[in-house]
Amino acid sequence: MGDSDHILVDRAAKGDQKAFEVLVRQYQGKVAAVIARLIGDSDRVRDLTQETFIKAYRALHSFRGDAAFYTWLYRIATNTAKNHLIASHRAPLDNDVEMDDVDQVAPQLRDNDTPEKIVLQDELLKNFEQALAALPESMKTVIVLRDVHGHSYEEIARLLQCPIGTVRSRIYRARQEIANRLKHYLRPVS
Repeated sequence: MGDSDHILVDRAAKGDQKAFEVLVRQYQGKVAAVIARLIGDSDRVRDLTQETFIKAYRALHSFRGDAAFYTWLYRIATNTAKNHLIASHRAPLDNDVEMDDVDQVAPQLRDNDTPEKIVLQDELLKNFEQALAALPESMKTVIVLRDVHGHSYEEIARLLQCPIGTVRSRIYRARQEIANRLKHYLRPVS
């Protein structure tokens, strides 16, 4: 977890409302996009985004920090959306809403980034998805289990029934491969 997220989560868990507000502002667009992939109703996306943050706030004391804060929040968001679908006896939409469609589904939840920044972020995301898709299945699996679902190395080793050293090696190699494919995006601006 990034140092700033760690500090904010720590402070929010101790009752600092402003720290939690910063986390909400930082991640509300991403959470809305996750929910929009499952829910087609913009009003429900807005409500479920708010519900996600309420659940996260109430559960902050249980956040262990094993995974990134966003990974933990992502799980809460997907579970909230899926529970809503189950409760309303609906199946998820066949056509997932793409990240770019968040503006149509829930425009008020989009971060106030500059158009240039949004275009660059979208391009980076597209290239990241291509880099992830190009990985061998064994590397892709460990990256998704670790960085998307937030599993520990030990959990991944148990799930895949392989030594923990193999898991660490695959994650390292996968991250290196992705970084190599995205190196022109990851260079510091001079």
